Amino acid sequence: MVKSLTDTTTLHNGVKMPWFGLGVFKVEEGQEVVDSVKYALKAGYRSIDTAAVYGNEEGVGQALKEANVAREDLFITTKVWNADQGYESTLEAFETSINKLGLEYIDLYLIHWPVEGKYKETWKALEKLYKDGRVRAIGVSNFHVHHLQDLLEGAEIKPMVNQVEYHPCLSQNELRSFCKAQEIQLEAWSPLMQGELLDNEVLEEIAKKHNKSVAQVILRWDLQTEVVTIPKSVKEQRIIQNADIFDFELSQDDMSKIEALNEDRRVGPDPDNFDF
Repeated sequence: MVKSLTDTTTLHNGVKMPWFGLGVFKVEEGQEVVDSVKYALKAGYRSIDTAAVYGNEEGVGQALKEANVAREDLFITTKVWNADQGYESTLEAFETSINKLGLEYIDLYLIHWPVEGKYKETWKALEKLYKDGRVRAIGVSNFHVHHLQDLLEGAEIKPMVNQVEYHPCLSQNELRSFCKAQEIQLEAWSPLMQGELLDNEVLEEIAKKHNKSVAQVILRWDLQTEVVTIPKSVKEQRIIQNADIFDFELSQDDMSKIEALNEDRRVGPDPDNFDF
């Protein structure tokens, strides 16, 4: 059972990844991202998730320097963007990202989306970075089961993580089972469905029972379904609140009620149908 903000899951290569972290999607480069990362680190977070396309890697790097947390205690994720996919271009994109972050190595490097005809070459570049010790773990984002099956056919190294849209209205049951069988750790982006779930009656009732907020109930559900989660916020109070989920447990009944909210409904693009 996940008991604290520093608890980790062990990836299939033995690397330990925190169950809980801060996402910085749509957080502005400059003071906003520097502050939100520093608030999180001060609150005890150790995992920060960014991406080249977010345009805020430099700010994340600055916050990491200023925060003075030992590098080995941090878990930093970034991602290669679609336009940079392909073997050589991925290696170049990685250099750009690591330089902006000001780090010697990245903890987790992900393929951001399954760009058709490109992601296998991109994966070869990630395997090289992994073998060269530039990254501690490699993975993918927004991959459906069929994308993973296709990738696994020619991969030397299995992805360690698949980061996908995941929340009570999109509980990804088939993908979850597949990843579990393959020892690929599932990770949630948009766990709160961009705020759409915060006034859901079922969740409100469960929250009231535990004396918690709806957001806290959803984030606790993520952990109890064994999915790593990285809620985003720029407000210090919210960052602290989001992490206040280690002093209660959802019952089997609570879990079933949340599970019943699934509608296979996305707020983000479908990985089978995106044009960027």
